[in-house]
Amino acid sequence: MKIDIGISDKDRKDVALSLSKLLADSYTLYLKTHNFHWNVEGPMFQTLHVMFMGQYTELWNALDLIAERIRALGHYAPGSYSEFVKLSSIKEHKGVPKALKMIEELILGHESVIKTIRTAFPHAEDAGDQTTMDVLTQRLDIHEKTAWMLRSLLKN
Repeated sequence: MKIDIGISDKDRKDVALSLSKLLADSYTLYLKTHNFHWNVEGPMFQTLHVMFMGQYTELWNALDLIAERIRALGHYAPGSYSEFVKLSSIKEHKGVPKALKMIEELILGHESVIKTIRTAFPHAEDAGDQTTMDVLTQRLDIHEKTAWMLRSLLKN
């Protein structure tokens, strides 16, 4: 059945593609954060282990929200590693970095997601898609706050 929600097919496709990039970035950052949670060592172990768990849990829950918005727009959400690699602006980290490098990597990851969100806004705005704008605003707030908290750990 044809979708008739007041957003053109072209606009729904543009918004879904921008959300697919956000989903890929979010999944890649989730995986990186979970990896760091498992493998962090050193004097900040307990603090970072717990912090990373909170962060990857939040990211995991966001994946469904983003994917379901893509589906509501009438498109399929990407769901494979190969699709995520193509769409994501975040590169995986090889090996196990030291704790401070993990923090730096996660800051860069959240900043990448923030930029992806900012590039998605015009598509949603042009489409008059308030629901997607709301999702993007919520995600932007979380990623900016998380990046700030991670940056604060690097202050001397």
